Amino acid sequence: MASDSITLTEEEMARYSRQISIPEFGKAGQEKLKNARAAVAGAGGLGSAVAIYLAAAGIGYIKIIDDDVVELSNLNRQILYSESDIGRDKAHSAEKKLRVINPDIEIVGVNERITEKNAVGLLKDVDAVVDCLDNFETRYVINDAAIELGIPLFHGACMEMGGQVMTVMPKRTACLKCIFPNPPPHKKTPILGAVAGTIGTIQATEVIKFFVGMESLLTNKLLIYDSRFFSYDIIELERNEKCPSCGVI
Repeated sequence: MASDSITLTEEEMARYSRQISIPEFGKAGQEKLKNARAAVAGAGGLGSAVAIYLAAAGIGYIKIIDDDVVELSNLNRQILYSESDIGRDKAHSAEKKLRVINPDIEIVGVNERITEKNAVGLLKDVDAVVDCLDNFETRYVINDAAIELGIPLFHGACMEMGGQVMTVMPKRTACLKCIFPNPPPHKKTPILGAVAGTIGTIQATEVIKFFVGMESLLTNKLLIYDSRFFSYDIIELERNEKCPSCGVI
């Protein structure tokens, strides 16, 4: 469980020494991570990578939200799980694995489906939410909840051999509905496991940079990754002032 003290212990100084030595981090940056609270919405391919690296980085409180169970077909990309987890709920399986990775932080698994009725309640005790979901209907729900709560949303999605990442600062930068006003049809999509790991790792990096206080985030930007050609593109975005979720008109 996370300590009530923000000051780093000698053990924590040793554990995080390689990132503490990054000029933009330092001891003060690591203390910010220790005091940070994040929710990971979806504990699949993206969520596995995000949760592992947030836990390893020392985020003090991580809430994992998912109502699904582990299946054999998940194991090519959902690296938090193994065959022994098949049939078990992802949220608490992930919680158990993450506590092994870092026993000094607080991990809470929530085996619930995110809905319009419960989203704000699930997210009201965190400072950021990471979108690791597999459908836009629920993505819109957490997008709206993040806007209502005034917390940043770190979006990621992947399909086949590519993916995308963007960061939303409510009422300041483009939100999901600004950019994707109509949801694509929900269906099971093919995915290379390593691509989910790549996109999830980028999301985790964005979250860590945010909590430390670095300004070079993917706000008003959509990063597009294509592993077939190892290419990255960044599309400049604009907030839609008539957006039904974050607009001012």
